[in-house]
Amino acid sequence: MQALAISAGGLIPPPPQPRGLRFTGICWRAKRLRVWAGEFPAFLPKQVQNIKDPQARKLASRIERLSVSFSEGCIMSSCVRPVEQSEENPVVLLHGFDSSLLEWRYVFPMLEEAGLETWAIDILGWGFSDLERLPACDVTSKRDHLYQFWKAYIKRPMTLVGPSLGSAVAIDFSVNYPQAVEKLILIDASVYVEGTGKLATLPKPVAYAEASLLKSLPFRLFAVLLAFNRLPINIVTDWTNIGRLHCLLPWWEDATVNFMMSGGYNVADQIKAAAGGITSF
Repeated sequence: MQALAISAGGLIPPPPQPRGLRFTGICWRAKRLRVWAGEFPAFLPKQVQNIKDPQARKLASRIERLSVSFSEGCIMSSCVRPVEQSEENPVVLLHGFDSSLLEWRYVFPMLEEAGLETWAIDILGWGFSDLERLPACDVTSKRDHLYQFWKAYIKRPMTLVGPSLGSAVAIDFSVNYPQAVEKLILIDASVYVEGTGKLATLPKPVAYAEASLLKSLPFRLFAVLLAFNRLPINIVTDWTNIGRLHCLLPWWEDATVNFMMSGGYNVADQIKAAAGGITSF
């Protein structure tokens, strides 16, 4: 397995991408079922209609839920899958901490335009999967869910891409399921942080208060302004709405607190096992 680490650069508006199918489903009846409301899948929060970014709207319109076996049942798991599968091993895109596959709204269509079979997958506990029957959202559960997704739908060694905390998810997964990963690409990797630290020991009411702050529009807007302080305020506001869209699902707080109190990722000792050394450029 090869591993690469790169720094995130500026995002260039991509060429148009083909529209895909939108599915959701009922586990015991079908692996997927077409259900949509206008331009977007019906399971997305209604606030998706307020998003202005055309690339975000295009990618959101392609999100579907696929049935993934998990524990003693299944989870309708959100993803964007390729319009066509190829003979080459696929590229699988994870996202960062408390985010969703909409992070890839500019990159995903460029990878498709380049002819790569590309999947974008929401990590368990974040994104737009159906977590009404809330499972554990700790490291082991996130790993096992990703493996069951891979086993059911991808089935070939993949190039696994992880930005920020998604790099820790990718490293942990590749160490435990090396047969599933051909290459690792880590972007602005957050892999030396020792889990969620003191957050894991907070009293549960305080942990929920922390989650409420993390979800709040002022907090999210401030974070985007810090990262992109030269952008017009209308774009900053739109990107804030994109970044917190998944937080509007009713189980988000419970899933976030569950992960926070589980201790999170601590993969520093796994890096060599994952790659035998990471090349940075």
